[in-house]
Amino acid sequence: MRSQNAILGLILLIALGGMCLVLVVFFQWNKPLGPTLNLPTLPPSVTSTSAKGVAASTPVTTSTQPAISHGLIASQAAPTVTRQPLCNGPATMTILAIGSDQRGTGYLYGLADSIHVVRIDFSIPNIMVIDFPRDLWVEIPGIADHHGITHGKLNQAYLYGNPGMGYYDGPGEGPGLLARTLELNFGLRVDHYIAIDTQTFVQMIDAVGGVDVKVESPIDISYGHATPDPKYFLSVGTHHLDGEIALALATNRIPSTFQRMKYQKIILSALREKLLSSDMVPKIPQLVSQFISSVQTDLSPNDINSLICIARAVPKDNIKADSFPQEMFKASDIYDPDRKVNTFIYEVDFNKLRAMLAEFMNGIWPMP
Repeated sequence: MRSQNAILGLILLIALGGMCLVLVVFFQWNKPLGPTLNLPTLPPSVTSTSAKGVAASTPVTTSTQPAISHGLIASQAAPTVTRQPLCNGPATMTILAIGSDQRGTGYLYGLADSIHVVRIDFSIPNIMVIDFPRDLWVEIPGIADHHGITHGKLNQAYLYGNPGMGYYDGPGEGPGLLARTLELNFGLRVDHYIAIDTQTFVQMIDAVGGVDVKVESPIDISYGHATPDPKYFLSVGTHHLDGEIALALATNRIPSTFQRMKYQKIILSALREKLLSSDMVPKIPQLVSQFISSVQTDLSPNDINSLICIARAVPKDNIKADSFPQEMFKASDIYDPDRKVNTFIYEVDFNKLRAMLAEFMNGIWPMP
């Protein structure tokens, strides 16, 4: 089995309620919990709206007109209104969420098997999530002096940046190199990151008592198991999943990686519902203390407190997760000189992805 959806950990953090104050005992309030991204300073010609959303000091104004571009139409905006950011947050915060396939403890190695970008608007408020196919062939900066590596799959950027590989000397370790790769190839700049490994994912689901998912058509998630096991077959109806089965569903790539993204969204929704249930609220402080040291993140307790606060203010309908249209991508293969094998990739028009991401970062939600 491969890795899980890292955004699950982010949802855990931002759906906790008002319990983050327990972290102050262990950490300085504004100190990042892990290595910082420390991305290069943007040139003056690049405004904050194109790189990181609207500047924190700038009120947000929404329009009543839907935005149309690249054959997509944005969801209808609310009537024109100006609001200040809530929860002592910036106008927007963009977080790179990574699911690592590292099976042991720590983050020395591991591919980024799930890659999501989360944009939190503290003024509207809303949360938008977009996921990236891991098999995009991209330019990876900063490691050319190691075995002549200049390109690889998007998920390899995280692997090559992890300290166990010894390939990358820049800031932010694996998340830092992945963030730089996203910016170089797609013009996407993130503010923070969170990464979660396989073991933490399973433990997190078990710690909340599992999740309930609704299955609309039968799902066989027994791929990779030598002996068929009924527990890996989900018939139509509602199923209670423990961490192991939830991981199997989140990593199931049959028939494609795009279907896997849909499964991850199902688990996301189920986990959010579980965390917001009345019987889970008293258990939140224990969950925070149990898992905060098991994730890789540069969020500070102050950042997390703002995320917790805004989670209370975001209506359920204002949390949306989507993928790029599947028809944009073409299955192909390419020779990987590092591994010395032909490897599967998805081809896509990078210019179109850049344009769509620019709209995403400015709060325009792409709809099919």
